[in-house]
Amino acid sequence: MKRQVTKLIAIAAAFVVIAAIAIYHQKTNAVADQNPGTNLARMVPLEIELPGPMYKGTDEPIRVDNLRKLDMGARPPFLAPLGTTNVALGKPISASDEEPIIGEIGMITDGDKEAADGSYVELRPFLQHVTIDLEEPHEIFAVLVWHYHQRARAYIDVIVQTASDPDFITNVTTLFNNDIENSAGLGIGTDMHYVETHKGELIDAKGVKARYVRLYSNGNTANDLNHYIEVEVYGRPAK
Repeated sequence: MKRQVTKLIAIAAAFVVIAAIAIYHQKTNAVADQNPGTNLARMVPLEIELPGPMYKGTDEPIRVDNLRKLDMGARPPFLAPLGTTNVALGKPISASDEEPIIGEIGMITDGDKEAADGSYVELRPFLQHVTIDLEEPHEIFAVLVWHYHQRARAYIDVIVQTASDPDFITNVTTLFNNDIENSAGLGIGTDMHYVETHKGELIDAKGVKARYVRLYSNGNTANDLNHYIEVEVYGRPAK
């Protein structure tokens, strides 16, 4: 009996290893398809430092269509090529609202991801966007955004795009779009709304090459205002 149990454990472990290898190859193939020149000899988990959790539940139901089920568990490791870092840290950033109600635009790339008062930027109501200038073309593998995580809420018309120019005319790529009604005029999105938590929202960029990253939002389920705590862009200079 003991021998049979040991054999079953060994088989289960083998399946886990096979699954991990399959996920690895699936990830590397996806990046390679997007970016044929990328060297994928070593893929490693991103080192993401999360802020402290402040989520205490919701005061009232979050009413929005196409809402993803809230998951407070740990995020699975995200693989990216060795040498990938947060290339948005300290980089120039602009916004459609040049005079925020609270905070300063530069706070969005200052490295402070905490949800405390004084750590977030509040933009005016309705559709607004922020644009990060990476100052040179990069291979981008992930974008991680924290809108606001003091209280549970979902942000509307969240759209993340990359481009080669600041006017978003050349080589525009949409990485995420949960605008299910085309309210922003950038096309109907198929991504789901999600509840904000301290983990932020991690968006797979699949190695796209770009210099500029733009993020839209159109208010949230609590009010019409737009908030940003931090945006991280994980990549490396393009060859």
